[in-house]
Amino acid sequence: MKLLLSGPGLLGAWEWITSRLRGAGEVIPRLVMRIVMGWEFWESGLEKLRGENWFNDIQGRFPFPFNLVSGEFSWAMATWAEILGGVLLWVGLGTRFVAFSLLVLTFVATAAVHFPDMWTMWGDLLKGYAITDMGHGNYKLPLLFTVMLLPLIFNGAGKLSLDHLIALGLKVDTTRNPVSDSYAWALAFLVLGIPFLMLMPRLGAALIGVSVACLLFGRYARA
Repeated sequence: MKLLLSGPGLLGAWEWITSRLRGAGEVIPRLVMRIVMGWEFWESGLEKLRGENWFNDIQGRFPFPFNLVSGEFSWAMATWAEILGGVLLWVGLGTRFVAFSLLVLTFVATAAVHFPDMWTMWGDLLKGYAITDMGHGNYKLPLLFTVMLLPLIFNGAGKLSLDHLIALGLKVDTTRNPVSDSYAWALAFLVLGIPFLMLMPRLGAALIGVSVACLLFGRYARA
């Protein structure tokens, strides 16, 4: 016990614990996120499928380019994206693409329904963060959805998924060490920039601009 609590013994114990937590982390956290997010979008899609189309009343509030299509088309697209997306998250198939699509859908819904009408002051943003019926936006749940979808986009479905089984069948190396170069950051800023175009166009454009800059830097550095 004395050796365990001192010097290399303590460090060794910590490495033993953290390495096994990381091993279990390849399955448990992302499986939980997929189950919860799949259920949320499945339920939302079924509610739309069984309910009346209220998108026609707010079609003009949708961000570009979704404000150019009819309310019926937007309703059908959102309905089936949520239903099919929920199922695909459950089984872990095409997880990164599905999670990104649902992230864009979440930002579109936030822009049209959940964000405060006047968000130029932090006080309005804080009011909108509370889940109330006071008309301040109530974007707390979409924000939590975003927090749970981002790890699935960046890290994938985890080992308990069809994605992982397909990768094993194709002999794709999914254990390769992460690469944090300028191309990685270009992808990261692009993943964040596209959804933000729906909610805060200037911020979204800025993030995409940073993505392009990272890409150009990577090419210049390799030249």
